Amino acid sequence: MPWVCSERRRPSGHAAVRLLAVAALALPPSAHASGISRWAMGTFPVGGFSGYTSPFGMRVHPLGGDLRPHYGLDIAAPLGSPVRSWWGGRVTQVIRDGGCGNGLTITSGPYEHQYCHLGGAVSGNIYRSGAVALREGQWVRTGQLIGHVGLTGSTTGPHLHWGLRYRGAWLDPARVLRAMAESRRRFLPPQRRTPNVGQLR
Repeated sequence: MPWVCSERRRPSGHAAVRLLAVAALALPPSAHASGISRWAMGTFPVGGFSGYTSPFGMRVHPLGGDLRPHYGLDIAAPLGSPVRSWWGGRVTQVIRDGGCGNGLTITSGPYEHQYCHLGGAVSGNIYRSGAVALREGQWVRTGQLIGHVGLTGSTTGPHLHWGLRYRGAWLDPARVLRAMAESRRRFLPPQRRTPNVGQLR
């Protein structure tokens, strides 16, 4: 059962982080839980972030030139950048097709998160990239390394196409990222800055 606190007595420091981590074992949230938002515990899916290259919604397809829906957010990053699971869950689909390229779908309760254009290779229902080997049915943790940014499928440059569905309906991942950022700002204790020693500026 998720930890519950009142607005007047919030734990601070490491205790708050531990209690939030316990709360994060529950399903991804669709609302605040008694003053603490579990959105704060999600993981940004790409290391080496370079920028957002295509938003969710209708767009002119960069290869086909026609207007069509884009059911995700394109996050540019250098080739080979680590891709991490937004939330803990089960790998429900290993993908290899002409659009998504190499990809994964992970299910976390009513949420499905999809990762496309991954590097590495798919053989049957197993995806491999470097030390990563994931098969359908396997469980992954929040923040676990699940692959690397590649150039597979329909793409004009290295990026992660990250899609999110809730009960079968596509969501705008940018709204989820904003909720995560706001939750961290409001509910997680501020990080202490460690001075940079020996670095010239």
